[in-house]
Amino acid sequence: MAQLADKFLLSRLSRAGFVALIAVAALSGAFGEALTAATAAAAAGIVICGPTFHTSRERMPWPQLQQLFFVALLLLLLTSFWTGPWALSHWLYVIPLLAFALVARGLAMAITLAVMALTGLAIPLATGLADRHQMVSAFLLTALLSGLLVFLREYKSRQLAPLRRTDELTQAASREYLSADLHKEIQRSEREGTDMSIIMIGLDTHLSDHDPDADIRSILPRIGRYLHSQIRDFDTYYRVADLQFLVILPGIATTDAIQRSEIIRKGLCTLLESHGMALTVSTGIAGLNIGDDADSLQQSAANALRRAQQQGGNRTQAYSAWNQSNSAGHSSAEGPAS
Repeated sequence: MAQLADKFLLSRLSRAGFVALIAVAALSGAFGEALTAATAAAAAGIVICGPTFHTSRERMPWPQLQQLFFVALLLLLLTSFWTGPWALSHWLYVIPLLAFALVARGLAMAITLAVMALTGLAIPLATGLADRHQMVSAFLLTALLSGLLVFLREYKSRQLAPLRRTDELTQAASREYLSADLHKEIQRSEREGTDMSIIMIGLDTHLSDHDPDADIRSILPRIGRYLHSQIRDFDTYYRVADLQFLVILPGIATTDAIQRSEIIRKGLCTLLESHGMALTVSTGIAGLNIGDDADSLQQSAANALRRAQQQGGNRTQAYSAWNQSNSAGHSSAEGPAS
């Protein structure tokens, strides 16, 4: 709920900021201040291309456009040193924060240093700017505070990384915990003498004429919620790749896992179809065999999924060394003898 509240507030703030910048651009254009209008429009472009402004980012290279708007804003602000109006020079205070937010850290540092150098050269020549000497110290202080904020953000990310067990987009468990969790389930299954299976789920993107990378991001949260609704309380699911998930099913034999997999696969196909996406889903199932460990079991499921997709997709494939017969809706992949 806290994450949803943060996203809601940031979305409202970004939209309000966009409206304000567009109003500044319109008023400046009406009063004949072309450079101010262009600067405000470039800043509005940065806002509208931001991740908090859009719930869906399909078919548009938003990050690249945002960086282009940032370059335009930077050039316009530097131009104002020589052409005026001098009031635009105060906008330079936001450049360090924008640089560290929009481009790589090394490039952001280079941009900040370059702007500081140009500012130091240009401000002494700005005879029409009464507070030009104070601007130098204010800009240096702003750059220092920006660097401190970036350091605190990176430090917080490193401290919280071990605590993040779920993927923020899909609410699936993170891949970093998969091998350890799967190892524990294998040990429990062997200790108690019970069955265990895993399902690898993948979207058949290679069968589509459209590039799904942008489109599918908007549907991934719904895919995560659907998977959560289809598993038991003690089952776990993980996001193992951009468009692949893995489900651990303790106490479930391969034959039962196939039936569960078909239910999930068909449900996901219906979900994608309801959102106008011409994509299908394939699944690969692997049951725990004698001698299997976390890596070999994952590899078996991945091989089964790969074979299902190579055979045309939109099917379930079970990886089994003892069952070479095909059944309706699924088939068996050849595997090593156990």
